Amino acid sequence: MSAPRRAVDLRCCLVTSGTGDRAVETAARAAAAGAGVVQVRAKEATARGLMELARQVARAVAAASPRTRVLVNDRADVAWALARQGEAVHGVHLGQDDLPARDARALLGPRALIGMTAGTLPLVRRAQDLAGDIDYLGAGPFRPTPTKPSRRVPLGVGGYRDLVAASALPIVAIGNVRPDDVPALAATGVAGTAMVRAIMAAPDPAVEVRRCLAGWSVPQD
Repeated sequence: MSAPRRAVDLRCCLVTSGTGDRAVETAARAAAAGAGVVQVRAKEATARGLMELARQVARAVAAASPRTRVLVNDRADVAWALARQGEAVHGVHLGQDDLPARDARALLGPRALIGMTAGTLPLVRRAQDLAGDIDYLGAGPFRPTPTKPSRRVPLGVGGYRDLVAASALPIVAIGNVRPDDVPALAATGVAGTAMVRAIMAAPDPAVEVRRCLAGWSVPQD
């Protein structure tokens, strides 16, 4: 892996959707506008399909912004294979049913960026035991989302305060987050926000990324 651990800006993370050119183009435009992380997610893709998509995204993002970190969703093996080939892939984001974090760390090495989904207070507390192996926690949903249906009650702004208080690991809010939500979320102490539809479906993804980043500097009463 090519990037030092923890050298990452989590304020605006793009989670891609789809497997076509739109995903690649949007990732590049988001990176050029300042997104610190692009997570390549394509639940419908085969391992080989995901690998090829992540390869294209990694190359497009590296050309647009070498500082932006590219993660593969769920598949540590795909991230490892691409990094081994010299592609600019920096790690993986794991779900609760994916390869255990310690095994992912052993596979990807000490410099990889590893995130993990932990959307409830018990999961956040349990994840603290993995602080040596993971770098941040993705927590949600912030509000109901059609992109990734969940049976969990949406956290809303207030729900993140308890998660942040319980975690030594940075928390990234996800789940139908929009740029207008960022100032209130930032005030809870989360380290970042992850967006899917707000950026992927935008007429100009760069505008939404810049709006997201601007939200981190808006003072809250």
